[in-house]
Amino acid sequence: MTITPIRMVPTGDATKGLATSTMVAKEDFTTEDQTEQVHVFHSDKETGVSAGVWVCAPCREEFDAYPVDEMMQILDGELVLTSPDGSAQTFVAGDTFFLRKGTPIVWEIKKTLHKYFMITG
Repeated sequence: MTITPIRMVPTGDATKGLATSTMVAKEDFTTEDQTEQVHVFHSDKETGVSAGVWVCAPCREEFDAYPVDEMMQILDGELVLTSPDGSAQTFVAGDTFFLRKGTPIVWEIKKTLHKYFMITG
């Protein structure tokens, strides 16, 4: 088997673009816009690793425990993560960060978020 690099592009699949995603519950969107799209460039069920690009309209979700380990790079938009102690961090285009599985966090997209992600289960 030949292994080659996977080029990830912000627009998703070269012919199909991004597909509709339904990870965010409809009631968690904070504006009339409920756009959520994704393209997974790589997924390996054996290792639990996936990588792709995701776009989501403003929403707010509370996680008692973030469900996965995830590294993200923000391409566009604004995301505010708030810890249980009330401290908040804002992430915008160009920021890269890691969120550990099990982290209690409030996830609030203030401006439509466009990001690359790499997840491990």
